[in-house]
Amino acid sequence: MTVDSSHEQLNEDGLAQGLNKRHIRMIAIGGAIGVGLFLGSGKGISYAGPALVGVYAITGVFIFIIMRALGELLMYRPVTGSFAEYAREFLGPVYGFITGWGYWITWTIIGMAELTAAGIFVRFWFPSMPQYLTALIALIALVTLNLAKVGFFGEAEFWFASIKVITIVALIAGGIFALVFNVGKAGQEGGIANLWDHGGIAPHGLLAVLLAFQIVVFSYQGVELIGMTAAETKNRATVLPKAINSIPWRIGIFYVGTLVVLLSLFPWDQFNADSSPFVKGFTQIGLPAAASIMNFVVLASALSSCSAGLFSNGRLLKKLAADGVAPKMFEKTNRGHVPAAAIIASGSLMLVSVAINAIVPEQAFSYISSVATLGAIWSWGVIVACHLVYRRRVERGEVPASTFRLPLATPLCWATLAFLAAVTVLLAFDEGQRIALYALPIWAAVLLTGYYLSARRTASPVAPSPATENDRPALHP
Repeated sequence: MTVDSSHEQLNEDGLAQGLNKRHIRMIAIGGAIGVGLFLGSGKGISYAGPALVGVYAITGVFIFIIMRALGELLMYRPVTGSFAEYAREFLGPVYGFITGWGYWITWTIIGMAELTAAGIFVRFWFPSMPQYLTALIALIALVTLNLAKVGFFGEAEFWFASIKVITIVALIAGGIFALVFNVGKAGQEGGIANLWDHGGIAPHGLLAVLLAFQIVVFSYQGVELIGMTAAETKNRATVLPKAINSIPWRIGIFYVGTLVVLLSLFPWDQFNADSSPFVKGFTQIGLPAAASIMNFVVLASALSSCSAGLFSNGRLLKKLAADGVAPKMFEKTNRGHVPAAAIIASGSLMLVSVAINAIVPEQAFSYISSVATLGAIWSWGVIVACHLVYRRRVERGEVPASTFRLPLATPLCWATLAFLAAVTVLLAFDEGQRIALYALPIWAAVLLTGYYLSARRTASPVAPSPATENDRPALHP
């Protein structure tokens, strides 16, 4: 730990610890609430009906296990690069390379998708605005924000997350009020019986419910970003565990609670897979201008996600440079102690989305986001696998125990890996998601080729304590 001349506390990588408890709490909340909930839940309801509530709850349990496993690793050794660095330490250099660059590419793709979404949402108010121009303006603004001190990023994420939280709380409170006091159309037509009437809890059968899991997994993507903030967090020994331990009630309120209210307000078969159920929910309650309000909220969610992706990618690229598998120029920080070159490079690649929006605006979103879910599954699987190896090393006395431990770690971690493997298999049964599996061999070939070319150019990066065959678990992407 060092302190610079302006008395700003820096970590061992030269990054300022400018994120406080308020920032981390809202970043953790915002990471669990995104466009996938506001828009994707409509598609999920069309698949599973009211059973989607259970799908979100079950997936939420595994998300909490993953985050507790990550939290234990963060308290053992908070480091820039988070689980990509843990993959290098506990699974070996090739896993670190694949996880680091794979996660960087995943968030670049997600950033492109969110910029595309921003262009679509702005056209709600300005139909003649070119989609690519909105994407370009948004990208420039977000790169500029991330080049400032990390506290500015934290403050922006605080307000982005606040918008999402206020929206969900308003829907839940308004829906409950309308149902309990028989207010308006919602009070007359709604009721808890809507959860099992109209064909039952799972009207399309078990397979449809299972297929909804991959939609829900995408909704939770981004919750792991809190790991990227650990190295720049003040009082992280107390702040991070509290943020992670709050995940169950966040999932209970923001996902399960919201869906219960929505599905009570009107029957599941009145939802449209191509539109936000939140718009219909607010309209049913009687809120004027519901479509405009939700369009603003979803736009804020898209910009928040893209900004978080730039933050994560900048730190990750800095760590990859420090490990010798990215150009050394990306290791440098600017006067604000942020990795400026790495952020600019990450943002520059997102310019591809501007070109795609100019060439094929109608298909841009589906083209860009086809492999994002698989990237999340791989990252979560790596976190759990690293945790299994870490625990084995703790038992052998090779590394110190963390102050924040996952109870019943071994059985829970293996159950989580089995769940992630099952979701990966389910992708094959969904025509819209199957393309991710087609892209998997190409993805793997590119990353493995990159690793071996990097290893040939320079000395292969050596993990502090490389994994052995005895303690490396089988990975499920």
